[in-house]
Amino acid sequence: MPQPLRPFVSSSLAALLVAPVIAFAQDKVSFATNWKAQAAHGGFYQALADGTYLRHGLEVKLIPGGPQVNNRPLLPAGRIDFLMTGNLLHSFDNVKNGVPTVVVAAMFQKDPQALIAHPGQGRERFETLKDAPVALVAKDGQFSWWQWLKVRHGFRDEALKPYNYNLGPFLANPKSIQQGYSVAEPIYVEKQAGFKPVVHLLADHGFSTYSTLIETRTETVRKRPELVQRFVDASAIGWVNYLYGDRRAANAMMLKDNPEMTIEEIEASVALMKAQGVVDSGESLQKGIGAMNTARIRDFHNQMVQAGLYKPGEVDLSKVATLQFVNRKVGLDLKASLGKP
Repeated sequence: MPQPLRPFVSSSLAALLVAPVIAFAQDKVSFATNWKAQAAHGGFYQALADGTYLRHGLEVKLIPGGPQVNNRPLLPAGRIDFLMTGNLLHSFDNVKNGVPTVVVAAMFQKDPQALIAHPGQGRERFETLKDAPVALVAKDGQFSWWQWLKVRHGFRDEALKPYNYNLGPFLANPKSIQQGYSVAEPIYVEKQAGFKPVVHLLADHGFSTYSTLIETRTETVRKRPELVQRFVDASAIGWVNYLYGDRRAANAMMLKDNPEMTIEEIEASVALMKAQGVVDSGESLQKGIGAMNTARIRDFHNQMVQAGLYKPGEVDLSKVATLQFVNRKVGLDLKASLGKP
């Protein structure tokens, strides 16, 4: 396991490293993400790099995902202990299909899924996006949030064109719009084309799912709740330190796992996460990072039923997530000590 990079630890973080903590036997834990290392995974890498997981009695093996890697089946198969998933649609599908997993924390209050447009084309208001002649959307988006856009906001299939994760078609057509991860594609557009795109976060227009969820097996929650609590708490603290403390050690670890990234891209992404309130906004401001509530999960499910993704009663919402490990204000004192209200 990578050791903490002490030269990069800030004085405030160093104080935390020597603070007394409850002693636990070291439990080996495996945690898989859904893509290659990037700033959107920063809090988990931070907890690994600065020793937060270790101080919570956890020896964590972090397993990155990627375009040729599908970590999702590893969780129900018992080959990993925790899994990072994109949004609640994955969790709804698991419950619908009888897969015995459950969400234990939501590290992002907003899903970073966005639509981007060229500036100066009359797309500064979200309402105008439905009139764009070309909408570049990947297949998975076409069968998920695009259906919601059609029902909720009047988008039309006639505009759809496949998005193959190549910015070329979007950059070549100033009238087009394109899907994007709000903390990633805008950075790449500016780097490649020299302009800042118009960015519309779906979360700001009713797409109410949580994102960057931590899932585990229902059996683990039942048999090892203290293990789950330690992993959730340590991850939340990792995110506080990553956003508001010294993140250089975590960034170095991510660059090692994903050499395609640059430190400039990572820092630009962190700035966007903060500006957009992706991680720390809404409920997390009072209840701590990772916060969830059942009413919001129900609201998102109802929207997806209206969009035709699920039939009424098809998903037992009581099995989707448990709130027993979140909403405990973990990390709020640390955040205050780092000078953030």
